Amino acid sequence: MSFLDLANKRQSVRKYLNKAVEKEKIERCLEAARIAPSACNSQPWKYIVVNDAAIVQKVAKETYSPIISFNQFVQQAPVIVVIVIEKPKLLSQIGGRIKDKDFYLIDIGITAEHFCLQAAEEGLGTCMLGWFNEKNIINILGVPSKKRIGLLITLGYADDEQRKKSRKEIEGMRSYNHY
Repeated sequence: MSFLDLANKRQSVRKYLNKAVEKEKIERCLEAARIAPSACNSQPWKYIVVNDAAIVQKVAKETYSPIISFNQFVQQAPVIVVIVIEKPKLLSQIGGRIKDKDFYLIDIGITAEHFCLQAAEEGLGTCMLGWFNEKNIINILGVPSKKRIGLLITLGYADDEQRKKSRKEIEGMRSYNHY
């Protein structure tokens, strides 16, 4: 499969089959995430794979509330991957302060997309989540209290059809040599 085919195949899945994900496939996704580039090669992340059904349900419940009804699909996912932000290397921290950019957040995005692209290659669906009760998930998973969670990723076999991507036309998102 070409890279563009893979990029088109990867989509945010919000409906999952009740089917376990093979450990070998998860490990290949983690390997793809591990080799992702990062500022100063800091690799400021740790992945927690939640595949115990009881813990998955506890974490899933922290992604929505009775008031906010989105993300309830997370309960269907057999696996939730939690990306914990680790301290970046000193040079990356200094550069981030000088340039007023959170390079570690860019790094988290890159590693997460590597994970998701490999999952698509494996025939799995994913959805990245930024909306969750961080404090409660930290407690559920025993993450040190001073750490932050960057993203959650649901993982499983999709129970919906591949959608046609709806994106801006290329002319609306690029230019050459000036804005």
